[in-house]
Amino acid sequence: MKEVYITKTAQFLPNEPVSNEEMGKKLGYLNNSERVQKIILRRNGIKNRHYAFDDEGNLTHTNAALTYEAIKGLYDEEFTEKDVEIISVGTTSPDQILPAHAVMVHGLMKEGDKIEINTAAGNCTAGMNALKYGFMAIKAGLANNAVVAGSEGISKWLYHDKFEYELDTAKKIEKNPVLAFEKEFIRWMLSDGAGAFLLESKPNPKNKYNFKIEWIDGQSYANEIETCMYGGAERDEDGELIPWSAYSSEQWAEKSIFAIKQDVKLLDKYIISKGAESLKEVIERNNCPAESIDYFLPHISSFYFKDKLMEGLRAIDVNISDDKLYTNLDRVGNIGAGASFVMLDELHKTQNLKKGEKILLSVPESGRFNYVYALLTVV
Repeated sequence: MKEVYITKTAQFLPNEPVSNEEMGKKLGYLNNSERVQKIILRRNGIKNRHYAFDDEGNLTHTNAALTYEAIKGLYDEEFTEKDVEIISVGTTSPDQILPAHAVMVHGLMKEGDKIEINTAAGNCTAGMNALKYGFMAIKAGLANNAVVAGSEGISKWLYHDKFEYELDTAKKIEKNPVLAFEKEFIRWMLSDGAGAFLLESKPNPKNKYNFKIEWIDGQSYANEIETCMYGGAERDEDGELIPWSAYSSEQWAEKSIFAIKQDVKLLDKYIISKGAESLKEVIERNNCPAESIDYFLPHISSFYFKDKLMEGLRAIDVNISDDKLYTNLDRVGNIGAGASFVMLDELHKTQNLKKGEKILLSVPESGRFNYVYALLTVV
């Protein structure tokens, strides 16, 4: 088995940062939106985020374009588009149902060649699953390099025009035209952006830092817990999902079927407890004492969960001190599947890392409570 190293990182955040004061005007208010926005922003602690559309609501970058822009940041005189052997990408928010996200990203690589591609679907852990595919391919000796990326191009899904038909329909049948909290909540939480890693079988001696991937390990609780975050479906009274294909095209608009929804009560009940439980099991399984971790990079959707996470870990004797936690959530927003990529890129470009230090990437996914972790060593 070969060793696998992250030899280069890059990120791309579209357009200028959008502040809390500006985001209402950008996304557009619906009935009761301003009240919900204030509650959500007060709790999530995000100050800025990026959207891939302009002030008139016109799309400036597709998700595939965001991903490609991040990937281009990996190229230099020694490693060009022609040298890529595998691209593996993950996202919550592909531009279309078909074809797959990686196909569209590869379609933008006009200077490249015929290569192997992989798309990891899902929620936030899609980026980590894309990373694991590239890691395994090099580990098994099937490739010498892989470009892996996580991205989100989700902001246009949150734009006011996606919900106005539903509200107009409610008004016509004399119902209160207020968007359900599970939809409104998500509108003020998510951001656009992408990050990418170059994986190789050897460290690059010219780099200040390379990161050896020690292991990538995940754990799902879908067999225990019902769906919490979903899109393209509705949930019935028993918690089972009814897919979009079971509804008429008229109902798609009337019910905003394709909107992303989140059960906030279910999220609050399980995301920390199962996150702490899974992290403990994973680090024990991989003989990684919590005290050996120098930097802890958890993907958190909100600062509301930050202290809860650290307290939850300590409660089960996972002793990672608060000063080891690193996040850029307040500055770039919640980029979902791209969060860990952007965090590591920022970390090593702004911090004075030392050889031998351990970095733990941690990504929870509230779709149906799935968690993926990766341990890196600075070399």
